[in-house]
Amino acid sequence: MKKMLLASVALVLAQAVTDGGALAEVESQDPIKITTHDWSGNIISANIMSEVLRKAGYNTELVQADYLAQFAGLKTGDLDLAMEIWATTGTDALEEAVATGNVVNFGETGMISREEWWYPAYMEERCPGLPDWRALLDCADAFATPETAPNGRYLGGPVTWGGYDEERVEALGLPFEVVHAGTDAALFAELQAAYERKDPIILWIYQPHWAPAKYEGKFIEFPPYEPACYSDPAWGENPDMAYDCGKPLGPIWKAGWVGLEKKWPGAAKIIRNFTVTNDEMGAMVYKADVEGMSIEAVVAEWMAANEAKWQAWIQ
Repeated sequence: MKKMLLASVALVLAQAVTDGGALAEVESQDPIKITTHDWSGNIISANIMSEVLRKAGYNTELVQADYLAQFAGLKTGDLDLAMEIWATTGTDALEEAVATGNVVNFGETGMISREEWWYPAYMEERCPGLPDWRALLDCADAFATPETAPNGRYLGGPVTWGGYDEERVEALGLPFEVVHAGTDAALFAELQAAYERKDPIILWIYQPHWAPAKYEGKFIEFPPYEPACYSDPAWGENPDMAYDCGKPLGPIWKAGWVGLEKKWPGAAKIIRNFTVTNDEMGAMVYKADVEGMSIEAVVAEWMAANEAKWQAWIQ
């Protein structure tokens, strides 16, 4: 009987190792609530994190939330973890939330963000001087549509992404109208349609993403970002208005409710260990958005091909 019991224990332990499960005791079976947003990369990040935590024995729940509005839930503990806070658009919200003492920055994801106005290469013939932002002052009509003429049309991301594009247009005196795409998918569908017809377009593009590799084009070169640009109207091109510069570059962070680390310390360690590269994420988003693979299939493929990597996060 004793030998049978020992054999059973050995089998359980072996199965835990095989499944990627953590041998340490899971502190709570309450679900760790991970937010998802409206772009494929974030949903992939959240699903990878969810799967790895489950391999370690934790329960998880994916909860759809607005990108910036999610901080209210992270402060109260109604939400536990956000996998992608971009330096380009989320720095202010993250710093404010951390300053309350209710939100923790769990470190960089390994991805470096860039989000900015982008145009296809064929537009350089129609707007000499690009990619310098000053060229847009003289050739906005090259980007005009019947709805915006004589002003140019800038296709921004969904309004929930933030980014201060309206403020940037006003501060730099750009003769453009900001029109927001309803979804991430709509943003890139319009780019593809315009690119195929060589129609005028200038729009929000971000990295990591497959679009800058698939389409030939460039980011607009605005005055380089400095923190004072967003906080001090006297800084920069326009002495009376803030946001007269480009968007910041920088890391993509993980952030969560301060109680997460106390309630699930083992999970917090795994979260801190999570890293993926821009190239990894760009390839996964391409498979989902262009090749039509389901998010579940993309994540399963990545998990199978990178077992040694995510196993190391658990150890």
